[in-house]
Amino acid sequence: MKFAVSYSSAHFGTDPDRIVAYARHAEACGFEGLYLPEHLVLYPGARLHNFEVPPTLPFLDPLDTLAYVAAATDRLLLGTGVLLLPYRHPVVLAKQLATIDVLSKGRMRLLTVGLGVVPEEAAATGVDFRARGRRADEAIDVLRLLWAGGAEGVSFHGEFFSFDDLVQYPKPYNATTLPIHVGGSSKAAARRVGLRGDGYFAGGALVPQERMIQWELARSTAEEAGRDPDALEYTRWSGIDMTDERLAAFAEQGVTRVVVSATAPDPAEQLDELSRFAERFIANS
Repeated sequence: MKFAVSYSSAHFGTDPDRIVAYARHAEACGFEGLYLPEHLVLYPGARLHNFEVPPTLPFLDPLDTLAYVAAATDRLLLGTGVLLLPYRHPVVLAKQLATIDVLSKGRMRLLTVGLGVVPEEAAATGVDFRARGRRADEAIDVLRLLWAGGAEGVSFHGEFFSFDDLVQYPKPYNATTLPIHVGGSSKAAARRVGLRGDGYFAGGALVPQERMIQWELARSTAEEAGRDPDALEYTRWSGIDMTDERLAAFAEQGVTRVVVSATAPDPAEQLDELSRFAERFIANS
């Protein structure tokens, strides 16, 4: 089992020293990686996860922040949970992700993409909210095509993106692609995992049976598409107070990575929370 941490500037603030301290401490504790969420815009009366939130929540751009964290750490893998893929142009995004991966020497490896559930974000970026799934599918294909393409150039003609003979360097660090995990809690997300993803980062408040159905759907879809279902990673959220029984249940369900976040309001207490978790689950793993 792998263990990673999440940091939300919307809840913990935007102090760069605090972010670096959190990331460095997670690295020292043995956590695999750091995840950051994304929201582009909010508005008065905005609701996230069925709760009304202040529109002034300071969501830092995850990729810019991860580049900053990469410069302050040595081993920590860099992740998003989730990057709102339909609202980013894949040609620009491919360059951004490859750049971070090169400058971090191969640590931009926990990218998780999702569709977003706030229609106002789609409207603000000129994207048809109802078509965001198809747009995300094309974007994944474009990312992989650009990363793998050589000096002869690559071409793509789809519903949303179209180009001929594009050459984009640098490539990801010592690789021809980057892992792309898919986040979500719908059957469509599970199918996207099977068809295009390297892993599934399950979200939403679902009962265990629903989660098992979706994970099996991701695996069966991969197998039907000629892909190896056993190569898919399975990531789940958990509370920082996770029990041994909870971890055993995750393992039985096929989970390969658990992501937690500190919850204490005080930064020093947050680091203590990470230390206690690491002592229980990482030190002896």
